Amino acid sequence: MIRIGHGYDAHRFAPGAKLVLGGVAIEFDRGLAAHSDGDVVVHALCDALLGAAGLGDIGRHFPETSPEFAGIDSRILLRRVVALLDDRGFRVVNADATVIAQAPRLAPHLGEMRVRLASDLGISTGGVNVKATTTEGMGFCGRGEGIAAHAVGLIEMR
Repeated sequence: MIRIGHGYDAHRFAPGAKLVLGGVAIEFDRGLAAHSDGDVVVHALCDALLGAAGLGDIGRHFPETSPEFAGIDSRILLRRVVALLDDRGFRVVNADATVIAQAPRLAPHLGEMRVRLASDLGISTGGVNVKATTTEGMGFCGRGEGIAAHAVGLIEMR
C-alpha cells in the first residue's frame, strides 16, 4: 500500500530571527517568526508525511503552546515524524518541496537542503527534491512579508 500526503506552511519575516529552510541556515537580514526555528520547508514536509499516514498535522503532535518545542530545530521534529511512521509500519519513499520566496535567492542552498532532508527521512538524496520559486511580486511572499512552502510525501507499508 502506498499513500501520498500534502503539506503547506508559511511564516512571516521577523527582524533579528534566523532564517532556516530545509535544515539549512541562510544568511539574510531577516528570519522567520515562529515558536520553533520556523523552517517552513520541514514543517510542510512533516504535515505531508503525517497526512499520508492519517496522523493529523504537525500542530497536533508538536503544539506551539508547548514549551518543549520553543526554538526547537525542526529537523528534530521531522525525525520524530519519521519515527511515528516507522512505528506504524510505514517508510518514506520520496518527498518533493517547493519554497515560495521573493528573497533571498535560494538556488545555492537547494542541494544542501536535499542532503539534510534525505538524511532525516532515511532515504537517498535521489528521493528528495527541493525547488524554489517567486510569485513575481504578488501576495505576501511577493511583497517580502514572509516565506511559504508546499510539500508532498509518498510513503509505503514496509
